[in-house]
Amino acid sequence: MPSEFFLANIWLIPLFPLAGAAILLIFGRRLPRSGVNLVGVGSVGLAMVFAFGAIAQLIARDPAQRVVEIVLFDWVPAGMMHTLSGHLVNFNAQWGMLLDPLSAVMIGVVTGVGFLIHVYSSGYMAHEGGYYRFFGYLNLFMFSMLVLVLANNLLLLFVGWEGVGLCSYLLIGFYFLRRSASDAGKKAFIVNRIGDAGFVLGLFLLLNTIGTLRFTEVGPAIQAGAFAVGSGVMTAIALLLFVGATGKSAQIPLYVWLPDAMEGPTPVSALIHAATMVTAGIYMITRMNAVFQLAPVALGAVATVGAVTAIYAASMGLVQNDIKRVLAYSTVSQLGYMFLALGVGAFTAGIFHLMTHAFFKALLFLGSGSVIHALSGEQDMRKMGALRKKIPTTTWTFLVATIAISGIPPLAGFVSKDAILAASFDARPVLWGVGIVTAGMTAFYMFRLVFLTFFGESRVPHDVEHHIHESPSSMTVPLMILAVLSVVGGWIGWPEALGGGDRFAHFLDPVIARHAEVVAATPEATQLSTEIALMIVSVLVGLIGIGLAWYLYLRKPSIPAALEEKWGGLHRLLYNKYYVDQIYDAMFVNRAKDLGTTLGAFDRGVIDGLGVNGAGWVTRAGSSVSMVWDKWIIDGLVNLAARIVWIFSYPVRMIQSGRVSNYALLIVLGVLVFLGYYLRVTGVTLHNMLH
Repeated sequence: MPSEFFLANIWLIPLFPLAGAAILLIFGRRLPRSGVNLVGVGSVGLAMVFAFGAIAQLIARDPAQRVVEIVLFDWVPAGMMHTLSGHLVNFNAQWGMLLDPLSAVMIGVVTGVGFLIHVYSSGYMAHEGGYYRFFGYLNLFMFSMLVLVLANNLLLLFVGWEGVGLCSYLLIGFYFLRRSASDAGKKAFIVNRIGDAGFVLGLFLLLNTIGTLRFTEVGPAIQAGAFAVGSGVMTAIALLLFVGATGKSAQIPLYVWLPDAMEGPTPVSALIHAATMVTAGIYMITRMNAVFQLAPVALGAVATVGAVTAIYAASMGLVQNDIKRVLAYSTVSQLGYMFLALGVGAFTAGIFHLMTHAFFKALLFLGSGSVIHALSGEQDMRKMGALRKKIPTTTWTFLVATIAISGIPPLAGFVSKDAILAASFDARPVLWGVGIVTAGMTAFYMFRLVFLTFFGESRVPHDVEHHIHESPSSMTVPLMILAVLSVVGGWIGWPEALGGGDRFAHFLDPVIARHAEVVAATPEATQLSTEIALMIVSVLVGLIGIGLAWYLYLRKPSIPAALEEKWGGLHRLLYNKYYVDQIYDAMFVNRAKDLGTTLGAFDRGVIDGLGVNGAGWVTRAGSSVSMVWDKWIIDGLVNLAARIVWIFSYPVRMIQSGRVSNYALLIVLGVLVFLGYYLRVTGVTLHNMLH
């Protein structure tokens, strides 16, 4: 095997799950479950082997040589175009794969965590209908996400971007016979289309500005354009791209689809929340950091939206009773943390938290699925309690993930979260304040979940309690692996303040652009003593949150009910998610329905209906108007388009008759015409040419 076999074949990484999806969706109905497992899980396993092989070979290279680009074919050779700066460029979007430190981290997370979720799914979905279809969709999801993170240009990234949007619709609405599930799938699809509109506009504006969408050329093209920090066009591009990221990564105001995504099977929730779709916005902004660093206004918007989303989503997580819904709001909040990091320029800290969050959030969702599996589908934490003795593996692995997300050292969440908090303190202390409060809220509502589910007195209905059992090994083994990663996964970025080398940040450094003006304006890093003090504060806040949850839900369980009664209005506000869904329905959804109803009624002749209860002339007038509208406006426009095409196709239709004899005659006539033209131009006679 060549020394860089895996690097030379990175294009196979997304191809394996695509092949698995094709086999399952075309032939899966005829395969036994063991065959579905072999194809569905095996294809992702192969992708993981190639991904980690490529990562290992990339790391073995010199840091300056850690870029591998494989171009498969020219995809959109658009030709020459003028940029806004007046340069003439040849635009050609290729179908190519790019592996560098950033995409290496992403394919490691996507394939590693994705493979564990696939293994878990083989046990969790064992008795569900549509088994082959479920794994076909999962494989297609993996393919789309791998195309997204391996794409060598922004246009190909958009293909994967739309692919994960489609797959989220298919998987969230997997139980399509259930109205709530089908509605949730449509909601995710439509909300993301709103964000994607901004993404497309940003993509086209970037292309029109610098003339390229290839990632390895974006930085040099921006430098060649001599764009200053604060450039209006760079700010516009960054803000438009950020709109796309708010949809895909569930930030205010486009976060509303993610909590409803819980309607899908639990492994889907784990895949969306931990390894795939919601991380796409974080990855895209980091990949386009050369643009964002020249747009401080856009970065400020990213940081502000991230901070507000973090504390806003955490407040809703405080009072939810559905175990998966608590985790959903936790995801929205943690994504806010990542955007906060990006907004203050700490791109490596944002990606670092993305990686560690993938470990413990996947574990939390899969652990919640194990609880639901043990309780025959129950998701209400008020009907749980004292499960630690009956499902011990689930309990202790879930507890590890909860400690990690609460930011308690030395687990992974502590390292990545404190990197964000330190960067926030350097940039704007008020953002650090929001982050630290959010950290305390996170520790509180996560341990509230743990205490209500696994400790205290049992509230499980009697007819369910005697059926409680631990999940099979296909589900518990992935939990144990993820628990180990939730502990040690952050050690690769152990901070220098605590004696580490922060190797993760150094690994990603070559991907982050360094503009001279930006570096000059960057605030100085905090002193060692201050950084350690900030860590101590964050840990103490986390411990206070844990202690408060223990006191309220184990020591004095009567207090929460009394507080809920006393502060009923606030509780209802938080429990009903600030009524944002109802506001969106009233402002947008219902108004769109009203518009459709009105146009439909008019098209059916609503004016006729008005005439029924009035004079006959109103009815006749209504009929006439309706007839004119249908015949001359609707049909007329369609027929006009058809007539125009018919007229302009006339010469071609005369030639393309389908008769070989006509074609032979046209060839002969063409040769004679060409020969006559040649003789006339050159002055040569036919006699001279023949002799």
